[in-house]
Amino acid sequence: MIDDALIVIGGPTASGKSALALDLAERFGGTVINADSMQVYAELKILTARPDDAALRRVPHQLYGFISAGERCSAGRWRLAALEAIGAARAAGRLPILVGGTGLYLRALLDGLLEIPDIAPSAKARVQALWEAGGLAAIRSSLAARDPDMAAKLNPSDTQRHIRALEVIEATGRSLASFQTKGAPAPLPGTVIRLVLEPPREALRAACDARLLAMVEQGALHEVEALFALDLDSALPAMKAVGVRELGAYLAGRCSLEHAIRDAQAATRQYAKRQQTWFRHQLPGAERIAALYAPELINDISSRLALALGLDQG
Repeated sequence: MIDDALIVIGGPTASGKSALALDLAERFGGTVINADSMQVYAELKILTARPDDAALRRVPHQLYGFISAGERCSAGRWRLAALEAIGAARAAGRLPILVGGTGLYLRALLDGLLEIPDIAPSAKARVQALWEAGGLAAIRSSLAARDPDMAAKLNPSDTQRHIRALEVIEATGRSLASFQTKGAPAPLPGTVIRLVLEPPREALRAACDARLLAMVEQGALHEVEALFALDLDSALPAMKAVGVRELGAYLAGRCSLEHAIRDAQAATRQYAKRQQTWFRHQLPGAERIAALYAPELINDISSRLALALGLDQG
């Protein structure tokens, strides 16, 4: 097996990424490493579909539930933890298998990060307040006034990058472009094998709806109730997990459970659609699997992966 190999599995929520990672880890002696920005939070086990106890017993898992919901996990913080987990897996003679649907995390790991100072919470809070008051239009207007050159470079619909650019100038007084001129960050060394699940839209929509119902049956309402009982800042990332706001509306008596479930299902489908768009244009060189993952696919995927890893199949 290639000593410096890393498997990266991406795709939208509910596409079966975690199940694929688990099956491949069993086949190839791997360690599953989380690359989902919500699965890092300890208090969000059900609502983020973290691997269950049975999965954790089958193979080693890393970076799941290792941060409190009262904290922020930036891409930089996660990247450092991921590099450590990858190194530990290799040192133990195991194949690191990175799995998740957070494009920012995957890009940070594979392409590197610009050396930008940490953004102060107060600066983030000011940008967040602007976003909540006026949405992307307000963010774009503020960025155009303060950093017109950077604003002109961004895709008008790219919310994440507009917010990031505004946070940087709010916190540092400098344009994000001034950090970018220092040169491109160093990409991750080694052999990276990329797999992307790209299921048909209708199949994915049905899977999103079914999974939300299963979460409610497994106790998602109690999980959201416990999260709100912590009285955390609503601007924290964990409080923005898909389903928290929607199920919270039911718990607060603002709607029926049926209405809350429909809203949460819709939010899940919208999130999956955004992820599909990202993965459609990212992870160059990835092998793309046009289906929801199912156990009957494992033999074919494993055979192709063995070839990529240079393993003797005879």
